[in-house]
Amino acid sequence: MAAEAGISRPPVENVLITPASEPVAAEVAQRVRGLPGVAGVDEPRRSPDGGTLLVVITMAGDDQLAGEHIEPVIEQTDAVAAAHPDVRLTQTGDASQERGLSAQLGQGVLITKAITLPVTLLILFLVFGSLLAAGIPLLLAITAILGSVGLYGLASVFFPDAGGAVTSILLMMGMAVGVDYSLFALKRVREERDRSRGQLSHAAAVEIAAATSGRAIVVSGLAVIVSLVGLYLASDIIFSSIATGTIIVVAVAVLSAVTVLPALLAKLGPRLEGGRQAKPPRLWNRLLRPAVEHPVPTLLVGLLLIGALAIPGLNMKLGVEGINSFPRSVPEIAAYDELVSTFPDRGASHMVVIRGDDAARVAEDMATPGARIVSSVDGRTQRLELPIPYSAGTPEADVSLAQLRAQPVPPGVELAISGEPARGVDYSAHQAERLPWVVGFVLLATFLMMALAFRSVVIGALGLVLNLLSVLAAWGALVVVFQGTWAEGLLGFTSTGFIGSRTPLMLFAILFGLSMDYQIFVVSRIREAVERGLPTREAVVDGITGSARVVTSAALVMVSVFIGFMFIDRIEMKQIGLGLALAVLLDAVIVRILLLPAAMSLLGKASWWPGRVREPAPPLRTPAARA
Repeated sequence: MAAEAGISRPPVENVLITPASEPVAAEVAQRVRGLPGVAGVDEPRRSPDGGTLLVVITMAGDDQLAGEHIEPVIEQTDAVAAAHPDVRLTQTGDASQERGLSAQLGQGVLITKAITLPVTLLILFLVFGSLLAAGIPLLLAITAILGSVGLYGLASVFFPDAGGAVTSILLMMGMAVGVDYSLFALKRVREERDRSRGQLSHAAAVEIAAATSGRAIVVSGLAVIVSLVGLYLASDIIFSSIATGTIIVVAVAVLSAVTVLPALLAKLGPRLEGGRQAKPPRLWNRLLRPAVEHPVPTLLVGLLLIGALAIPGLNMKLGVEGINSFPRSVPEIAAYDELVSTFPDRGASHMVVIRGDDAARVAEDMATPGARIVSSVDGRTQRLELPIPYSAGTPEADVSLAQLRAQPVPPGVELAISGEPARGVDYSAHQAERLPWVVGFVLLATFLMMALAFRSVVIGALGLVLNLLSVLAAWGALVVVFQGTWAEGLLGFTSTGFIGSRTPLMLFAILFGLSMDYQIFVVSRIREAVERGLPTREAVVDGITGSARVVTSAALVMVSVFIGFMFIDRIEMKQIGLGLALAVLLDAVIVRILLLPAAMSLLGKASWWPGRVREPAPPLRTPAARA
């Protein structure tokens, strides 16, 4: 309504000058006035205590245009600060805050890379005992990420782009799936060579890996992509951008794993086979014995462990990440605190837009002390700014908004409310409204993927339930860690008392896809064992022990990648990193050691219903044998 009337609230930059200096304020105004993207500069305003001057710079256009022109403005204010070392200049505004946050996020991603890459290489070296073999998954992951960043740049010409957050998630997912898919294939080549005691040629082993692990990689990648498609149903630019970026990186990783990787493995040949030979998985046989021999008690224990973690999720409070949750290590965010404490009316406010013949009178009636009114040329639309003495996202701000929206509107007048508190409340309400659609789609899609991949409705339902349990446990852990204050010093954050409204939905879609990775790979190995003639209960042990090293290694790589993102000084990134790391850990330990083998052992041949498997009948026991 404001845009149609030509009275949109323009983006502004606030420059604080302490101690107050009129010449310095005049120099700031003189330097920035006339810069591209600057619409005007207000007269300096003195703080109530007289110690600080405020120079308000009005930027031209919308927030995006202001962001494109903020750099020259900052250069000029920095130049003034350098010329007057006895005066402190601080600057804050939407455009400068976004610039500062993006710069800090970029630094955090660099730190994450510096931690993740060597840790991943070390894990892979311990798995393969060969630096050459360890480098291949890392190389393919990095090239998949680089290629995907380029493809995402192309896609952003046609689809919405949410900016830096997408690159961070793309990096996280690219490292996770890129390394995993290469690891699955490379380990299968070694396994086939070991199983044949060297009688099988390296090329033949690569062919077998391509036919077995390659199929599992394609199905896993499709499952991840299908889960991420659900994010489009959130009708949100950030979710849509993240979905586009992560779908691209997963698709590139899958394509690399089934084309470039087999060619590379065939070319390098036996040089990849250094290191130790695989030892019989005695430890995993012992770990799986309770689930196979006593499936019901094992299921109960696993469900109790997951339930204990999931229960706190019932008390989850959602909120929108905003100025109050941004790190104060960003100078522009710290400057905002100084601005609000010195000039309280420059803080959060309700923006009320009134349209109608009687709009001017309604605006005057609603105005409070310190309110600002801007009228359209024809006078039929009024923009009313109502400063509030509360931060956006606080209960007091929400109550103030509710009271404002509850006021009666005269006939013939349209009234709409925006501003920081309204955006937070409405965004959370929008997420809550779209949540069932996203969850429903992801649940149905993953069920169909598993059911079709294994021709089994039971396996599809079991995969859905196990994935859901992992997600619920991750949600509960987020509440325990981030809604309280006990972990603030340990993880380096300041609790906001809520979980970011985007985090649960994002974790849900990503985790359902990633959990399918392990389940499809492990269940594929179990299915192979069944088709070789083993009963399902024995096949469970054979499949899980046969894939134990590679899945454990892949899980360690994923966990290390996700934990690396907890070093970024953004509470939303810490929540996503911890949630993903914990869920993958639960999936690789509790689900794989307790729940999945116990459930499949209990179900037996019924696990594959309605598909057919060549599971042998139990041998008949003669009286002599029983004796």
